Order: sequence, then C-alpha cells, then structure tokens
Amino acid sequence: MDDPRRGARRFTDVDQLVDHLRELGERPSAESDRMTELDHGVQCAAILARTAPDDLELQVAGLVHDLAHPWDGPGQPRHATMGATAVVDVLGPRVAELIRSHVPTKRYLVAVRPDYAASLSPDSVMTLAAQGGPMSADEVAVFERRPDRHAEVLLREADDGAKVPGVEVPGLDHWEPALRTLAARVTRT
Repeated sequence: MDDPRRGARRFTDVDQLVDHLRELGERPSAESDRMTELDHGVQCAAILARTAPDDLELQVAGLVHDLAHPWDGPGQPRHATMGATAVVDVLGPRVAELIRSHVPTKRYLVAVRPDYAASLSPDSVMTLAAQGGPMSADEVAVFERRPDRHAEVLLREADDGAKVPGVEVPGLDHWEPALRTLAARVTRT
C-alpha cells in the first residue's frame, strides 16, 4: 500500500487488504462505540448475502465499503472515493464503483424517498450535509440512468441496516475466501 503520508492509498495485494480489515476489528465504528468498523462491514456483507445471494462482488463491496473511514476527516466526505481507489487494483472496477457509490446513493435515497432520511442513523444524518445533502432533480435523473443502481441501492440499504451491536454474523474468516476469489479474478484479467 502507498505511504499514508503521501496521500492516496492503494492496496497492491489481497493480504494487505485483509490485514487492514483485521485492523478495523480494533477500531470503534463511527456508528457506535459498541461495535467496530469490521463489525459493521461483516454485518453489511451478511445482509447482502441474503438479499443478493448470487452477487459476490456486491457482498464483498458491503464488507469493505467503509474501509477508508480511518483515513478521512469530519463528515467523512471522501471515504467512499478513497476506499474505491484503495481496492480497485485488488478487487476490480465493479467493487470499487459500488464502494464509491454508497455515499451518492444515500444522497439519492434522501431525495426520492421522503421517509428515508428519518431512518438514517444520527451519524449518517450528520455526514449527509458534509457529503452534499440530498441530490438535486438533475442529479437524481443522472443517477437513475446508472446501469448498476439496483445493486447500489441494495448496498446502501444494507449499510443502513448493519449498525446493530452484538448481531451474530459470519466474521472476516468467512469472507477471506471471497476476497481471494475476487482478487484472483482481477489478477487473471
């Protein structure tokens, strides 16, 4: 991975990514001090395994979507882009784009679902303003033409639901083979 003092961070192999995810298991979640960043990721991946059982890339995107939280500042305005950049060489462009999209998808859902904003956690409400607030009508129109928007919405909904301290879900050891499978696909292409 690039030197953190130089800005952009990119994982160059799956072992670096797994090591970083293990470190997230020691870092309190932005959502609750009763769970870690890794707890949030494995909960999100577990939800996606139920809602999109045939989409391994989406499930893995759920696992790693917030891996850049420690690198961003107040309001987390850049963590999605930073995370996408960090994993693209290891997990491929679709996983990276799903990660990048989870912030704009929150902005989209706030704009098109009147009840959605009320369902956000306090942290998500706070970060929404730093991330641009609800999308404008023009931004909504552009978003609705995105070819993978159904998966992007599923990821966002799983992200919102994966904030329950103490929920029993498969841990990182369960997801490591999936990470390695996707990394091997990227290496072959």
